[in-house]
Amino acid sequence: MSGKRDRNGRAGCAAALHPTHFEAFVTMTLNQILTNPLDGETPASRLKQVALIMVIGKLQGDELPITLTRLIEITGLTRGGVGQAVGPLVQRGLLIEEMGKNAMGRGMARQFNLSPTFLETLGLINGNPIRHAK
Repeated sequence: MSGKRDRNGRAGCAAALHPTHFEAFVTMTLNQILTNPLDGETPASRLKQVALIMVIGKLQGDELPITLTRLIEITGLTRGGVGQAVGPLVQRGLLIEEMGKNAMGRGMARQFNLSPTFLETLGLINGNPIRHAK
């Protein structure tokens, strides 16, 4: 990924998932979460992560940043529930977490995006050309 930033100052990983690529996104996500359990992780925790990353995948690249507050509003989960699900997704390298301005533009809020490595791998699976680093 390049060093470009979107209009919210986020690193160049905010591109929307192409609708035809969502099937590969689902398959890759399920494989990463279900076949690579973290220490002490429960099956219920992994299922919550799958559900949350599907929401994040659908939100990826839209106009609004993906914040804890937004995920709480969309899913109806508690702040702790969302926090417990995003932590392992960040640990697995599926999400990146950054601090950005909150909705009012005054304070800071945790923001999430699919990781550039995850998106690059997904692109390769979907037929993007392999580019050599210069």
